[in-house]
Amino acid sequence: MREQQQGASDASEDAVLTRIGQTMMLLHGGDREEARNRFGELWQQLGADGDPLHRCTLAHCMADAQDDPYDELAWDLRALTAAEGVDGRPLALRALYPSLHINLAADYVKLRRPDAARIHLARARAASDALTDDGYGNGVRAAIARLAERLATE
Repeated sequence: MREQQQGASDASEDAVLTRIGQTMMLLHGGDREEARNRFGELWQQLGADGDPLHRCTLAHCMADAQDDPYDELAWDLRALTAAEGVDGRPLALRALYPSLHINLAADYVKLRRPDAARIHLARARAASDALTDDGYGNGVRAAIARLAERLATE
C-alpha cells in the first residue's frame, strides 16, 4: 500500500513539473497571457501548503511571464520564499539559488534600485559554486557577469 501511495505521489509530482514545462513552452512561444493564466491556475491548485520545490519552480517561471516589473519582483520573491521553505536544500534547489538571486537583482535594476540589485548579485555569486559546468550553469554564470558589468557602470 505504501509503495502504491509513493508511486502515486511521484506521478503527481511529475505531472506538476510537466505542466510547468508545457506552460513554459507557451511562454517561450510568445503566449504570455495564456502562460500567466495556466501558471495562475496551477499556483491555486498547489496552494500555500503545496510542495515548496514546486512552488519555487512555478513562481520562478511565473515571474518571467509578467509584464509589470513590480509583479515580476513579487513572483521572484515568492520563488525565493518557497525555496527557503525546503528542508535539507537538495542539490537541485541549491543550483536554483544563483538564478533566483540573479533574477531578483535584474528586477531591482529594472526598478532603479541598484543597491538592492548589488545585494542579490553578491548572493548569486556566492551561491554559484552549486552550478555545474553545463548549459544551465554557464548561462547563469554569464548572466551574473553581464549584470555585474552593468551595475559597475551605475
